[in-house]
Amino acid sequence: MGRVEQKVAIVTGAASGMGRSTAILLAEEGASVVVSDLNFEGAQSVVQEIANKGGKASAFKTNVTSTQDINSLVEHATTTYGTIDIIVNNAGVMDGFSSVESISDEKWDFVMDVNCTGPMRLIRKTLPIFLSKGSGVIVNIASLGGLFGSRAGCAYTASKHALVGLTKNVGYQYGSKNIRCNAIAPGGVQTNISSSIGNVDQFGMERCMIGMGVNPRIGSSEEIAKVVLFLCSEEASFINGAVINADAGWSAY
Repeated sequence: MGRVEQKVAIVTGAASGMGRSTAILLAEEGASVVVSDLNFEGAQSVVQEIANKGGKASAFKTNVTSTQDINSLVEHATTTYGTIDIIVNNAGVMDGFSSVESISDEKWDFVMDVNCTGPMRLIRKTLPIFLSKGSGVIVNIASLGGLFGSRAGCAYTASKHALVGLTKNVGYQYGSKNIRCNAIAPGGVQTNISSSIGNVDQFGMERCMIGMGVNPRIGSSEEIAKVVLFLCSEEASFINGAVINADAGWSAY
């Protein structure tokens, strides 16, 4: 038996990187997975990879800044698999290391919408299902940028701090309902999120790079997926409202 056998999971931003690795690992461990991403072709590719290994998955195109898309995603999951047991809020974007003096309203709003408001929307839509079942698991992919002041630009940093706060709020308020909400704060991980950096603020990047010299190493998306799996499993039944650093000890310095 897998650690999430017969569970139904939604993973956002699952066409690549940590989301892809998470979707594949959850499927290998017995879950039926909705592979959600704005990149629908990429999501379909992940579904095919899961199917080739004997797993169950379906792809769904989702813009997490759209409430309608989020609602449709949840409806797709329940129509296809009957219920939802796990949601992994992984979709995220960076901000080009923008300093507060250079950030535009448009970029600020977009980064906040993807990185924090999107997860809130998915949690909000899924909670009635969890409450009716008397169980549910939420894993939010935060960042060391949500715990420290200059691991990224100002919008990314603020959005991940907000996601950490949302995690703790939901975890505590719904913990008595057998609903767990935790976050993972990855350090440097090799993914394609850098494609969302856009135009780089040289001053902001210079200030952010100061701490890179003490980073022990860059991680892999598969290493983060293993932490997600643990938090989704019954092995983590007493962990709620927590933020797990997965950074090879970078934050221990």
